[in-house]
Amino acid sequence: MKFNPPLQRGTLIRRYKRFLADIETESGDLLTIHCPNTGSMKNCWVENSPCWYSDSGNPKRKYRHTLEITTTPEGARAGVNTGRANALVAEAIENGMVTELQGYTGLRREVRYGDENSRIDLLLSGQEGDCYVEVKNVTLAEGDSGSFPDAVSSRGARHLRELHKLVDRGVRAVLFYCVQHTGIETVAAAREIDPEYAETLDRAVAAGVEVLAYRATVGAEEIRLSEPLPFLQPRKQ
Repeated sequence: MKFNPPLQRGTLIRRYKRFLADIETESGDLLTIHCPNTGSMKNCWVENSPCWYSDSGNPKRKYRHTLEITTTPEGARAGVNTGRANALVAEAIENGMVTELQGYTGLRREVRYGDENSRIDLLLSGQEGDCYVEVKNVTLAEGDSGSFPDAVSSRGARHLRELHKLVDRGVRAVLFYCVQHTGIETVAAAREIDPEYAETLDRAVAAGVEVLAYRATVGAEEIRLSEPLPFLQPRKQ
């Protein structure tokens, strides 16, 4: 995913009211911009640290600029625009980057399915059958260990239940962790933050839901998936 023009650099002053952030541009202007992240963004940013943002070019938008990349306390970069995760994974699949998801001839997005009024992020189709892919953006890190979610996610647990039901019917289902964090080396469920999600994931994996994790390179000119990472099956304490 290339940015044209490249993202602009600024200094992140604060994030507040969930969807807003104040930044200082390189020219010294103060801007309030949109923060497209529904999570807590725990360990994703620090005050007065470098950030990168996009410009919609639409003066009619209340907040025409969007926060895209933050700097973590450890100095890594985190892609905090969760809306980009699906496109990153779709692009990687279509470019042959995700070896585990090759051989399909069709790819559709946001397809309704399931018993709980859900939408699957990516639906792959081919002669051998369909594959349902649920994408989650990972930016929470403790050291080099990444985890999801960064806040209690009833929606995430619902998606796992839906995937579980698919594999019970003999349909391939994949949970895909898109790791937009340059310092993460492994991925696991954040059991201490959301034990229900972790336990639901345990059951889904035991039933046959596949879990993939890929790290992205994160830069002002491009974000793209670059390499697979180990998924560590969570264990009960």
